[in-house]
Amino acid sequence: VEHLEDLVVKTVDASGGYGMLIGPVSTQEERDEFRRRIEAAPRAFVAQPVVALSVQPIFDGGALRPGHQDLRPFVLTGPDVYVTPGGLTRVALKPGSLVVNSSQGGGSRDTWVMAEDSYVGDAE
Repeated sequence: VEHLEDLVVKTVDASGGYGMLIGPVSTQEERDEFRRRIEAAPRAFVAQPVVALSVQPIFDGGALRPGHQDLRPFVLTGPDVYVTPGGLTRVALKPGSLVVNSSQGGGSRDTWVMAEDSYVGDAE
């Protein structure tokens, strides 16, 4: 609980980005409230480092602006490894937001991985 300003903290039974603390953009009051809740029921929470999202241009309302994104490529593994020619990019639709969860106002965009050959190599 000493480094809440550096972490994302969620309840273990939550989903969809609800009820979480994003430390770097939280207020002292929010961190104090989470600290009390964690100390009262430590097993009810999980913490993780903040993942640095990339910033890419987003076409929004007829103009380009910077927006945080997280890319989810689809990689298939078996005896060989392949990257599929697409993936999912989750985007923060609200300017300046780090939230890419669709249930919290984020969105998604199709992503195409362009390569002559999707073969990456042996799985070993």
